Amino acid sequence: MSAYLLKGGTLVNEGQIFQADLRIHHDRIESIGQSLSARPNETVVDCEGLHIFPGLIDDQVHFREPGLTHKATIGSESRAAVAGGVTSFMEMPNTNPTTTTAEQLDWKRNTASQTSLANYAFFFGATNENQEDVLRVDPYKTCGIKIFMGSSTGNMLVDAEPVLEKIFSSTPLVIATHCEDEATVRRNMADATNRFGANIPFSEHPVIRSREACYLSSSMAVSLAKKHGANLHILHITTAEELNLFQPGPMKGKKITAEACVHHLWFDSSDYDKLGREIKCNPAIKNKEDQDALWKAVADGRIDIIATDHAPHTWEEKQQPYGQCPSGLPLVQHSLAMMLDRHLKGKISLEKLVEKMCHQPAERFSVVERGYLREGYKADLAIAALNKEQVVTNDSVLYHCGWSPLAGTRLQAENLYTFVNGILAFDRGLFLTDQKGEAIHFNR
Repeated sequence: MSAYLLKGGTLVNEGQIFQADLRIHHDRIESIGQSLSARPNETVVDCEGLHIFPGLIDDQVHFREPGLTHKATIGSESRAAVAGGVTSFMEMPNTNPTTTTAEQLDWKRNTASQTSLANYAFFFGATNENQEDVLRVDPYKTCGIKIFMGSSTGNMLVDAEPVLEKIFSSTPLVIATHCEDEATVRRNMADATNRFGANIPFSEHPVIRSREACYLSSSMAVSLAKKHGANLHILHITTAEELNLFQPGPMKGKKITAEACVHHLWFDSSDYDKLGREIKCNPAIKNKEDQDALWKAVADGRIDIIATDHAPHTWEEKQQPYGQCPSGLPLVQHSLAMMLDRHLKGKISLEKLVEKMCHQPAERFSVVERGYLREGYKADLAIAALNKEQVVTNDSVLYHCGWSPLAGTRLQAENLYTFVNGILAFDRGLFLTDQKGEAIHFNR
């Protein structure tokens, strides 16, 4: 039985910051109040000076299983997620084989039930051939439909217009899109090859994966969603132009929403000179003006969710020349600390951080009883110390790939404790690994 009393922490929840005690009984938050007294057999955790957040819900990760387990596994990456305060994840379908059949979706759920420390859900992937399978997906067990409107990593490009029309007009689930126009990217790549041969510099990545490619694809997705009244969520927005496609203000009532990722809020194109291949990702990290526009959109509501797009590759794979170097970087262990660091630098309020990384992922995907500090909700919590410096090193990361683009970075905050379903799964560097996470359910 799980029985904890968290004393004297500063809770951040639903637009408020306040000091209170929080009681966990079994897998639920039983009560939140002032001066709660400890019961017999209840473990008391002193949270004086610490901030208590709802466990983060990351709606975009790549945990690489099956078929790419030399890069990562559901077990290894969920462990890193829990260490960073991420208690629930939604994983993408471009594995090997891809999650484009009911059998593969069931395989992932079964594997996660045995190995994941965090709560889990999986996107079902659309292809040019499986639209009937897409329409048979169980909406109560599946977070959404993923469409690569740009091939990115994996062979899942959906570019047949009748297929897109059918999915956008028929599925009740959230359609999550990767938006880059493939024809534009191919033209830009051919031009870069003509100019540089085999030695394309990594600083050309935002030229090849250009802002025009992003806008063409994102605007097409928005047009389809408006035409059919679809629930559209565009992942990892990177350009100022794309932000004009979205409405500011509260997320409630929106059918078209947008996400920014922590690396696009952290790095800009000036970082290619130092980090190059380490920050090669799709869509590409753009310039400082685009990053500033993303932060403004986080503040005014055009960006509804902040996620990671955690996408590990081995260090050896990332050492290859531009054309062979895979896109993607590992981030899920430090997403909370990164945004807390930016909070301390005045970029985002704690209330807004929790809204974008906890509340609104839960609301957008209709997650049942998670994403808030509420009595009766699942006890998923992240407890962090602000102004506690940590230095990220490759030795300290928990990713199977063993490296981070943040190596050498000093972050001014650190997650200390993580509760998953009422269990203290992470305690200042130690894990309770025999207790696994649960399947996320959806209220649709």
